[in-house]
Amino acid sequence: MAVTQQMARIPGQLLDSCRTSVDELDRLCSFEMAPPEDHLDLDWTPGPLLRIGELVCAGPGVVAAFRRALAGDGEVNPAYRNHPQTVWEHPVAALDPDAVAVVAPLLHRMGSVMPAALASSDGEITAVLREQFPDVDLSREYMVRHLTALLGFYDGAAERGLAVVLWWD
Repeated sequence: MAVTQQMARIPGQLLDSCRTSVDELDRLCSFEMAPPEDHLDLDWTPGPLLRIGELVCAGPGVVAAFRRALAGDGEVNPAYRNHPQTVWEHPVAALDPDAVAVVAPLLHRMGSVMPAALASSDGEITAVLREQFPDVDLSREYMVRHLTALLGFYDGAAERGLAVVLWWD
């Protein structure tokens, strides 16, 4: 069974309920709490996307924001680690609505440099990625599609004042 990164956009009040209730967090991670358009499956792209961001270095603040967007700010509910359906190596993390509002605009700086880096004729970045992530599809189209989805997802969350919850499923 493949384990991929999942994201959900939810109101801050629902995030608060997930912080206090393992059952509520399980509902969220079971895709029952938010509509399909508020879910994003990033597949296996978070590691390669972050590494590209580090290599093209759009600025330390931008890289930090990108890392936050892919990892969250902190664990939602530590008690959920003991739940039978969780991937315990990757705790469920989140960014509250205020953090999403800060991170979303910074992500576009990555979005402006990463596609060009992937299309580079010398292929240096792709070579580094292939070495570190040998089993991941690193085609430009695949990576840009997921990057574009990530940027749009965060834009939508920021516009609507929503939190973002991240987990591996």
